[in-house]
Amino acid sequence: MMADRLVCRECHRVQSSGEEEACVACGSSSLTEDWAGYVIISHPDESEIASEMQVTEPGKYALKVR
Repeated sequence: MMADRLVCRECHRVQSSGEEEACVACGSSSLTEDWAGYVIISHPDESEIASEMQVTEPGKYALKVR
């Protein structure tokens, strides 16, 4: 499971190992380990979920971030 991974509080992007200083998607330094569930978005321009989440880049995104 990915429970030990960090997530950006701003854009909800799940960070890969070694990316702990700032979000690779938006540059925010506001990261947290307190999150639940995630969705993988591969084609954000064709996805209603990506549109609802305001996601423009492919990747893994947390559904709930505290």
